[in-house]
Amino acid sequence: MGTAHNIIRATTGFSGRRSAVLIFVIATALSSAAQQVSLQLDPAKTTVRFTLDAALHTVHGTFQAKHGTLQFDPASAQVSGEIVVDTKSGQTGNGMRDRKMHNEVLESDRYPEITFRPVRIEGSVANQGKSSVTIHGMFSIHGMEQEITIPAEVDMSADHWAATAHFTVPYAKWGLKNPSTLFLRVSDSVEVEVVAGGSVVKHTASSAQ
Repeated sequence: MGTAHNIIRATTGFSGRRSAVLIFVIATALSSAAQQVSLQLDPAKTTVRFTLDAALHTVHGTFQAKHGTLQFDPASAQVSGEIVVDTKSGQTGNGMRDRKMHNEVLESDRYPEITFRPVRIEGSVANQGKSSVTIHGMFSIHGMEQEITIPAEVDMSADHWAATAHFTVPYAKWGLKNPSTLFLRVSDSVEVEVVAGGSVVKHTASSAQ
């Protein structure tokens, strides 16, 4: 409150109309900076697709999101919370291949969730419209947590958000089994695309405490 008071006092030397406009702009900016934003994930609006290169063909598959909530502070670019994906939902359209993926690679019964916990956002997220940002955070799969950087396109509105992200998971480097056989070789990494969406809830700094 002291900062706002000092800024407003500094405008008293301007003419009446100019001063009023300046005060309005400053007050709006301070109000926006003080808001904490909650991004609620809607699993029905979220899809996780993956692509795995193989010697003879490319494998395409999907996972389903379970839930997620992110707390975002536009002023500091700090973000927290997590997005959770159902490991057992993974499928490629081939029953034998999917059983091998779940039993030998992901061990889905033992590790039923894949999670991403963002830490900070590099770049500005506009209150309205699209923004290109980089999200830094921790990616957990198969009981192991790895630091990862994800470029993303974010589209914000007053009460909804949407985002698209592409990144690479070097699963073999992270300790997961490569399912290659003598006759079929597959890549040590998998390409992931996430299309997500949900609702926006804004809180003032005082209500968030």
